[in-house]
Amino acid sequence: MSANDHASPTGNGGELHQQAGGDVPPLTTQVGAPVSDDQNSLRVGRRGPTLIEDQAFREKIFHFDHERIPERVVHARGYGAHGFFETYDSLSDITAADIFQRAGERTEVFVRFSTVAGSKGSFDLARDVRGFAVKFYTKEGNWDLVGNNIPVFFIQDAIKFPDLVHAAKPEPDSGFPQAQTAHDNFWDFISLMPESMHMIMWTMSDRAIPRSFRFMEGFGVHSFRFVNAEGDARFVKFHWKPKAGLQSVIWDEALRINGADPDFHRRDLWDAINAGDHPEWELGVQVFDDAFAESFDFDILDATKIIPEEILPVRPIGRMVLNRMPDNFFLETEQVAFQTGNIVPGIDFSEDPLLQGRNFSYLDTQLKRLGSPNFNHIPINAPRCPFHHFQQDGHMAMHNPRGRANYEPNGWGGAQGGPREVAQGGIRAVPVSYGGEKARIRSETFADHYSQARQFYVSQTPVERKHMADALIFELSKVKTVAIRLRMLSHLLNIHDDLAQAVAQGLGIADLPQPAKAAVPPRNDLPESPALSILKNGPDSFAGRKIGILVTDGSDAGEVKGIVDAAKAEGAMVMFVGPIVGSVTLSDGSELDLDEKVDGAPSAVFDAVAILPSADGVKMLAMMPAARDFAATAWAHYKFAAYNDAAQTLFAKAGLPKGLDKGFLPASDATGFVAACRGLRFWDRQDAA
Repeated sequence: MSANDHASPTGNGGELHQQAGGDVPPLTTQVGAPVSDDQNSLRVGRRGPTLIEDQAFREKIFHFDHERIPERVVHARGYGAHGFFETYDSLSDITAADIFQRAGERTEVFVRFSTVAGSKGSFDLARDVRGFAVKFYTKEGNWDLVGNNIPVFFIQDAIKFPDLVHAAKPEPDSGFPQAQTAHDNFWDFISLMPESMHMIMWTMSDRAIPRSFRFMEGFGVHSFRFVNAEGDARFVKFHWKPKAGLQSVIWDEALRINGADPDFHRRDLWDAINAGDHPEWELGVQVFDDAFAESFDFDILDATKIIPEEILPVRPIGRMVLNRMPDNFFLETEQVAFQTGNIVPGIDFSEDPLLQGRNFSYLDTQLKRLGSPNFNHIPINAPRCPFHHFQQDGHMAMHNPRGRANYEPNGWGGAQGGPREVAQGGIRAVPVSYGGEKARIRSETFADHYSQARQFYVSQTPVERKHMADALIFELSKVKTVAIRLRMLSHLLNIHDDLAQAVAQGLGIADLPQPAKAAVPPRNDLPESPALSILKNGPDSFAGRKIGILVTDGSDAGEVKGIVDAAKAEGAMVMFVGPIVGSVTLSDGSELDLDEKVDGAPSAVFDAVAILPSADGVKMLAMMPAARDFAATAWAHYKFAAYNDAAQTLFAKAGLPKGLDKGFLPASDATGFVAACRGLRFWDRQDAA
């Protein structure tokens, strides 16, 4: 039977809902109670908050949170750094959050970047979502902005999170593939969840293979609320924008980098910060009121939707600089505990059902992973401001209440009585009224699953669109079940015909299926949003990037110095690569220490290359497969390259065309070469291929 025959009338979850009966047993809770709806958590009305009495959800998410020990179930592979956040201007008119009250004030932060699907031992450059979690140690407590490098998510309701992660992780019978979604289980699940289509467009784009943590955006994903001192509330969405601009790798590069250096992102952040090249992001917000929320085309509580920046511009409110690596990886990066529920006065939640479930889940996760309810006693998690409470004892208790009382209310005064509630200034929930029946249901305003997916696709450049099609072809080519491929094609037809046709052609499918039944007819009138493209938002300099300079004995000292000086003037880094380990002697007799042997430093790990052998040295390079590959992949990956006359011998052996394009520039014009590198890649080479 076709998935199209089973589309949910409001698009609430999977398209295939097989009913119990015959050979199909009923789905039950752990104690055997039949489950009538495994797609929606229990809430008040269609758009109200999730109810804590939902035991089926509680049991499911509780079990999921405790499935692994000791690494995180998701986001296991991560890397962190210390820094500060600096507020630009007072935001007292829209929020009472202390961190946003005084212009120029700096607040300590700790940031953890991560992949989602892989284990702690997986490689950095998986095609995956990247976690972007920031812990602000404010004067009124810790605020955790726990986000991703993609502004939307796969699912709308947290009850589906265990299913999503189970489907994405290694298949349970075989135990592979690791840190990859190119397998049947993942695409079976996704093809039955039309709400995932927007996120799939993002994860099949170059956003899922960033060049560096330093060159990617971050998003709070959900709608939150700002609340000012008078109690006035507005919705807010958070955005992190890298000062160095956006940059990704291409897929073949990712494969080569993972082979050459599976710790590539970690090493990149370590090297940059220790070299004093401190990465920086601006925090921006989209702030809007109830009237905007009600008039916007999509539901602002739906985590699979964005508000395009062209409709509601992002207002910069501060900057974050990472300037110090942890003293010990385990003590800090591994033990840091982020929770979406960690907010401060002036910030409140929305009724987003995915956020509501995350708030419920994270506390369980930390208890299981860190082994005690006292995980906030660990220094990396402890607030920097004074704190007072009556919680006591338990594993790893580093401090207990002092005085006579360990309860409240109590009648003891002064220090004996302990802390008291505050009349003003504490965390207060926005007084929102809810109405409706108590039911497992999802709002019909969540039912459009294709329109913004199409908007994302049409907002990309032709280069980026091709990469998305290639990614889908690669992933689905690893899916052995043809019905799953056809089911995905039926969804792509609702997004864009060109994309569906390209993927079908790549998979050798001549007869396309019918478009999937859509709960809401897809719209094709949403305008392009340039903010959604990486290539339209690249850097305006080559600062923070790295040039690999391939040299040999006898390389021209003037050429080498010219590239080094131009790179330093731009704020870029250089690494010297040679045919041997150790050093080479340049043309002026000076010794140049090498950073890498060419076998261990392919051109894929650099943003641009300079190939500067001597006439004698190039003969050795031409005989080395790794050196030939260094030149060939620089060409194949559309990199900019500086070269001298001697390098032509290597190019011929590497199979480069005789007529080099404008992306390969003479080393004699070092300044022009580095200026060209600001474009990051010479995409005209792809168009000419």
